[in-house]
Amino acid sequence: MAHYEISPAQSSGVQGSRARGSGARLARPVELVCFALIVVNTVYLAASYVEGLWLIARNGRGVESDFVNVWAAGRLALAGQAAAAYDWPTHKLMEETAVGHAFDGYFGWHYPPTFLFVAAVLSLLPYAAAYALWAFATFPGYLIAIRAIIGDRVGYLLAAAFPAVLPNFIVGQNGFLTAGLVGWALLLLEGNPIAAGVLLGLLTYKPHLGLLFPIALAAGGYWRTFFAAALVALLMAAASWLAFGGEAWQAFFGNIGHTSQAFLSQGWADWGKLQTAFGLTRTLGGSETLAWIVQGVVSLAAAIAIAILWRSKIAYEIKAAALGVGALLATPYLYIYDLVMLSVPIAFLLRLGNARGFPAKEMIGVGIACCLLLVFPFVKFPVGFAALLLIAALVARRIVLPASTAA
Repeated sequence: MAHYEISPAQSSGVQGSRARGSGARLARPVELVCFALIVVNTVYLAASYVEGLWLIARNGRGVESDFVNVWAAGRLALAGQAAAAYDWPTHKLMEETAVGHAFDGYFGWHYPPTFLFVAAVLSLLPYAAAYALWAFATFPGYLIAIRAIIGDRVGYLLAAAFPAVLPNFIVGQNGFLTAGLVGWALLLLEGNPIAAGVLLGLLTYKPHLGLLFPIALAAGGYWRTFFAAALVALLMAAASWLAFGGEAWQAFFGNIGHTSQAFLSQGWADWGKLQTAFGLTRTLGGSETLAWIVQGVVSLAAAIAIAILWRSKIAYEIKAAALGVGALLATPYLYIYDLVMLSVPIAFLLRLGNARGFPAKEMIGVGIACCLLLVFPFVKFPVGFAALLLIAALVARRIVLPASTAA
């Protein structure tokens, strides 16, 4: 891979060259902003815990959040009622058992039965302890993945400061696990295709985020990875069938239509929370039919782009970044906590910049994308989708412009 020298004036945020072994260096303002975000996030989580707004309320009962659906599903699976996790009234009663009180709303269980293994293990612990364990145990894998991609210790700082981190902690979601699996899979793909396939097979616990991976693997000729992922997925499905029964799988497939109707047709969770083309169209007042058409166009465009790109001889970092952001654009069902995965394509852009140089516009674009994620709590709008389009544009710029021009 070619190396291009850049001066500090040409780089707005990260400097360095893997070719010279100097590692990546953060500009002082960027370093301070990252550190400030980490401090603010830590203080916010600590204050929320003390005030009884996170994990445990002041009355000693659990605080309901997205994680409650995991604990409840796991407890039902342990009781031999795995299929009941997809029965909303039954599952809701177990959620209320988890936190020790009734509450408005419902946190649905939409995952395939393969994820019940994780849920069952976590539900062996009390709700709050399982919640904390899940959040803090999956976080290091994500941090290490981003550090490994960038190739320098600054990756830890950048990953911990990424704006989607706090929402994932607050609701106890699986963004860290998803980003870790995708990051490590793409990092290992060229050197250890079997290990990458195993990780992608594990990613099938969230199948709507893996829609473009088979296309990329087939287009790039990564057949060992392709078949390894398929084998792992099949083995997981078979194991869950034996452990939880065929009824769980029947309930899962039956629940897909119910979930789509509730969240994509009726907007139970608020259109503005969907960080997708579908969500944006609905937020702006478009009909469901129009939203599906727009989403279909975006998904098809992403799939075609990935197929063409992964057949080309362009730098692997660009392929990986394109696949990471393309996978997020291709799904109609995406929330702010899922955008922890957006750190993966950004990390590959930074990795490429370590060798070829960092255009000032590129670093500004990354900064704007992060700001869009930061403002989400204050607006009811798919700002995350705008961030995705911005990162996709930066990837496209690296594809279109010659390396010397981009640097």
